Amino acid sequence: MRESGLMGNIYTICEWIMRFSVTNLLWILFNIPLVFIGLSLLFINSIQDAIILTPFLLLCFPFCLFPATSAMFALVRDWIINQEKASILGTFWGYYKENYKQSMQAGIIFALLWFIWAVDYFYFQQENIVLMFVFLIMGVILYVFTLLFFSVIVHYNLDLKTLLKKAFILTVGSPVLFFSIIIVTGIILLVSIQNLPIIIPFFTGSLIAFITFSAFYRFFLRVKEEGK
Repeated sequence: MRESGLMGNIYTICEWIMRFSVTNLLWILFNIPLVFIGLSLLFINSIQDAIILTPFLLLCFPFCLFPATSAMFALVRDWIINQEKASILGTFWGYYKENYKQSMQAGIIFALLWFIWAVDYFYFQQENIVLMFVFLIMGVILYVFTLLFFSVIVHYNLDLKTLLKKAFILTVGSPVLFFSIIIVTGIILLVSIQNLPIIIPFFTGSLIAFITFSAFYRFFLRVKEEGK
């Protein structure tokens, strides 16, 4: 039985810190190839090196990033709807295996979308400043679309085409949800990268997953209530 009062509050805070940090570390562990390639890109000396590494980076999307991120979102979903399991590691691994095939298929699609966006953005960065800003805005939309897809895939048991459609409709059809996600997760990323990089291995990914699914779930409950 948990203690009440000050000690109970301290226990709860420590428990949540542990949840976020362990989940984030698991997510990074399952993305080791992506982490290695990402760090390598930070120290490249030529554009040729970037060209060589880019295909390997894209391969990490379907085979590493998307299955691991789906597992992380499924885990934080359990916290939010009060269905958390006893073991974080066991639950993470269970969701990883359960969602692997569908997440991998989605990862292929999103890898292509992000690749097309990146090529167009960096091309127009040199050629046309107006189109560069257009693609910058498209990149923000794609970022929210990606995050909402993870929320949708762990909350609904549907085919991939329907999941993509739902995530896209949420992205473009709910301005409050869109701006809530982009502002809060943007602040988390900005603080993590510029001010507190030490929190990146322990909290950044799991915090973004928690904030995104929380916003999605509140929207889901509101729509469900209005539909009654």
